[in-house]
Amino acid sequence: MKNSAPIRVFLVEDSLVALTILKRILASSPEVDVVGTAPNGVEALERIPAAQPQVICTDLYMPKMDGLELTRRIMIEYARPILVISTSVNSQEDSRNVFKLLQAGALDVFPKPSISSVSDYEQVKQALINRIKVLAGVTVFTRHTYRATVQPRTHPVSPNQPERFSPKPVSNSQFSLPKVVAIGASTGGPQALHTILKQLPANFPVPILCVQHISEGFLQGLVDWLRAECLLAVTIAQPGEFPKPGTVYFAPEGQHLKLDTQGRLITISTPTVSGHRPSVTTLFQAVATCYLRSAVGILLTGMGRDGADGLQAIAQAGGITIAQDEQTCVVFGMPKEAIALGAAQYILPISEIAPMLLNRISSYRLT
Repeated sequence: MKNSAPIRVFLVEDSLVALTILKRILASSPEVDVVGTAPNGVEALERIPAAQPQVICTDLYMPKMDGLELTRRIMIEYARPILVISTSVNSQEDSRNVFKLLQAGALDVFPKPSISSVSDYEQVKQALINRIKVLAGVTVFTRHTYRATVQPRTHPVSPNQPERFSPKPVSNSQFSLPKVVAIGASTGGPQALHTILKQLPANFPVPILCVQHISEGFLQGLVDWLRAECLLAVTIAQPGEFPKPGTVYFAPEGQHLKLDTQGRLITISTPTVSGHRPSVTTLFQAVATCYLRSAVGILLTGMGRDGADGLQAIAQAGGITIAQDEQTCVVFGMPKEAIALGAAQYILPISEIAPMLLNRISSYRLT
């Protein structure tokens, strides 16, 4: 039986207005207890040990010690789930800095509340409380990073279990050469995407289509951060484009990403799927229809079940399907649902997914 005690939350925020709004929102829920606050990172580090929070919410820009340095210190000294609450989405540099906090160990981002109506308040309240509830169930470790140097595992596989990747040559007769890679992710996805994309060369010979569930206003920052960190081109999908090799296309905010009968990208505002728009399942189903056996589908960390049915569609079309394993997921929700459906042919640690992709396209010339 789950512990019914409220989730202990610590707020680090230098704006009195923002702090008041956040405290008011969280005080409205019996499931959350604000056990401490601080106006900057220095004071937060002094107060966190006594407060013993389960989740820490921090801003990015603060005097004395900013959110980035605070996140680094917390992950070394106290290892707690961190939610970045920030308005830093207006400039390219600011939004990219938000994602540096995720690289340092923070788990998710949320827009700083700006309440203009009762309906705004209720919407923000529920979204923030839900986000905190998800993060409260996440176990993090000191210096929380994904290590791309982990060696691929080669232990035997049960006949009833999805295969684990062993880096050995694969005959072309066993599969169609991939022509597209589709990736879906939610909570923990930016870090997981960073791990995969950073390992791929600039001349990666197929396009990559992505859906990342992320708070409104943060997508461009994610794209800018990944573009600066990776060799691949990274952009937000534009309707009418033909996907190009070596390019990563993200579904726009609030729109599903699909493909037309000619293989061009299209974006649509049809209803949500599994509560999401863009939806991973919508993208995966479109990829399965367009590319059949030449598709690769990858489902990464995230809450809920978006993407599970879509990954199954790719598997049924004869494509290659991969789910991130439980040990390296921030939240083992979406991959777990796909595995339960039998949709995942491979279950891999995050560090092994890029080597798997490079192995599968080894017949292409990467020079």
